[in-house]
Amino acid sequence: MSETMTMNAPLTAADGESLKVKLARERRNKQLKAIALVAPLALFLLLTFLVPIAMLLKRSVDNPEVITYLPQTSAEIASWDRRGLPSEAVFAAMARDLTVAKEQKTVSEISKRLNMDISGFRSLIQRSARKMPLEVAAGESVRDQFIAMDERWGDPDHWHVIAKNAKSWTPYYLYSSLDLRETKAGTPELAPEEERAFLSIFGRTLWMSMWITLISVLLGYPIAYWLANLPARKSNLLMILVLLPFWTSVLVRVASWIVLLQQEGLINSALMGLGIIGEPLQLAFNRTGVYIAMVHILLPFVILPAYSVMKSIPPTYMRAAISLGDHPFAAFWKIYFPQTVAGVAAGALLVFIMCMGYYITPALLGGPQEQMVSYYVAFYTNVTINWGMAAALGSLLLVATMTLYAVYSKLVGANKLSLG
Repeated sequence: MSETMTMNAPLTAADGESLKVKLARERRNKQLKAIALVAPLALFLLLTFLVPIAMLLKRSVDNPEVITYLPQTSAEIASWDRRGLPSEAVFAAMARDLTVAKEQKTVSEISKRLNMDISGFRSLIQRSARKMPLEVAAGESVRDQFIAMDERWGDPDHWHVIAKNAKSWTPYYLYSSLDLRETKAGTPELAPEEERAFLSIFGRTLWMSMWITLISVLLGYPIAYWLANLPARKSNLLMILVLLPFWTSVLVRVASWIVLLQQEGLINSALMGLGIIGEPLQLAFNRTGVYIAMVHILLPFVILPAYSVMKSIPPTYMRAAISLGDHPFAAFWKIYFPQTVAGVAAGALLVFIMCMGYYITPALLGGPQEQMVSYYVAFYTNVTINWGMAAALGSLLLVATMTLYAVYSKLVGANKLSLG
């Protein structure tokens, strides 16, 4: 009986404390220490990665100008039924808001935003603001004074634009990035053909990225295979040549390619000296030059992941397949190649994503028809100071990147299951 009671009693440590409680406390302390070690890195990633992305996404739909600088107009026009012209109260609110905007020197912010929807709205707002405050006599209509000031105030389309933008968010920038426009009913429709630009730019970006990735894989795979099957000493020596471009600035490499590829450059001079060509080839400032330079810059990003995977494949697999009567090429295709797909796919994905965001190489080595989406992100950021359009284009690039990564993860997961 006493032995049974002893076996059922809870285990205790030397100090008499329950062993289960003590182990739970030790486990909790280890978890807290692990969290404390990871916390600085998590905070760093939050501040430098997640917060900027969240700000980018917010900025792509942010629309503060009208609701901030025309607050009374925004409040009054919310009850407008969008038929005919707004009420007298809306015109009176606009007069008060423009008076305040004139005093606070914020007219340019309002006019710049509204001019994106209707060309000429900038001059309308600025001209009207200069005539503020209005002197309204008893029994006189503010609406009539606005229309007498400029007949465009009698156009309902201008008031539709103000009503549409009298809220803190807008799909305008995202629609514009996809060559869409918002109808009066609030639904998107494709812009007229002569106004479309960004769909072709996104198509060009994807097309060029696809070809650069394909060329990089076709060149990088045999190089990685060769390095993986060389003796370690020779392989390590040649790997330095693969890593050497990382120690040189991208700008320096692009400038070097300009020197090499221009009509009087070293490549054309050598080909003409050998009698291969009779006149210089146009290799720079076109798509050919962009492809050559970007493949040179991005090739290591295919070689390194492929090499790391190939190096881990035992050579006995191929020898065993050949010894069992399989042709060397068939053994390579059925045994060796499927095991390298994950590394090659990772390198291809990395190259494709980097291509979509490349800016310097197409800007320096390409012509107008070689500029990719990143060029226009920089244009709207640095030249026109249109943060909304820059953020919208950047957000679409982010969505494309995440979509590619999701597809890659699914394909790699399916490949692992098939190999398993």
